[in-house]
Amino acid sequence: MRDPYDVLGVSKKASDAEIKKAFRQLAKKHHPDKHADDPAAVKRFQEINNAYELLGDKEKRAQYDRGEIDANGQPKGFGAGFNPGAGGFRQGGFRQGPGGAREFRFDFGNGDVHMEDILGDIFGSMGGGQRGRARAQPQRGQDVQLQTTVSFQEAALGGTRRVSMPDGRELEVKIPASLKHGQTIRLRGQGAQGERGGPAGDLLITVGVAPHPYFTRDGDDIRMDLPVTLKEAVEGGKVEVPTLTGQVALTVPPNSNSGDVLRLKGKGVHAPGRTGDLYVRLLVTLPESRDTELESFTRRWKPSYDPRSKLR
Repeated sequence: MRDPYDVLGVSKKASDAEIKKAFRQLAKKHHPDKHADDPAAVKRFQEINNAYELLGDKEKRAQYDRGEIDANGQPKGFGAGFNPGAGGFRQGGFRQGPGGAREFRFDFGNGDVHMEDILGDIFGSMGGGQRGRARAQPQRGQDVQLQTTVSFQEAALGGTRRVSMPDGRELEVKIPASLKHGQTIRLRGQGAQGERGGPAGDLLITVGVAPHPYFTRDGDDIRMDLPVTLKEAVEGGKVEVPTLTGQVALTVPPNSNSGDVLRLKGKGVHAPGRTGDLYVRLLVTLPESRDTELESFTRRWKPSYDPRSKLR
């Protein structure tokens, strides 16, 4: 993967707000809904999501800036740890053993390993001793850990994602509907092969969910802000609203205010046993540039109400 700063078009000194703004602009421009028939655009969208997944996380960004992880979020170099599947070498050191004796142990992420066990594995197997006989038994393969990022829609509605394994295999992974950020998917028997006829390990995929340009998740519900014109707010009427499954018509009641919330039932997250709702908050929005017709109207208009009366 390319440098995430280059992907988002920001400098390494960019603030969190600048990174978020750049992501939103690019995500909106390259969103799959706008380029359904363009695989390159979909790939570009995924690249943008992955870049923000790293730079949008303060801890991961700091690790990347220090050179501890690469652009894919994976550890770099031996100092970051040998990673044979589920666990990797983190550090070694002396620990307090039975009777107060100091023992040297390695931490492989799944608990300490005694130095004697490691040496016993080597010399016991060479000498055909008890340790060697134990290792002649079938051994379960190591678990393999991967990370991937899915779009907001994939996490809410479900889908499939192709992942590449360290051994070169490619797997189609089912993304369950209602998946949450940081959730782990376990595929049993898809990890490293076992030894001497032992079972294979599992594949553990930690899934990140990319932010959406205008949707936010609230449990199984989704929330969004919908800009409306002054005319639509005053007179009411039907307006087009984006949802996870396409555009729908929403009826705006007459005399609506900014902050009014309308509900679209069943347009939220597809959770097991139920489907959430989409809550739309109206924002009365004026044009970005001067509108002479609107200005002419407001000069003639004599409001008969005081919007700040409750503040007195």
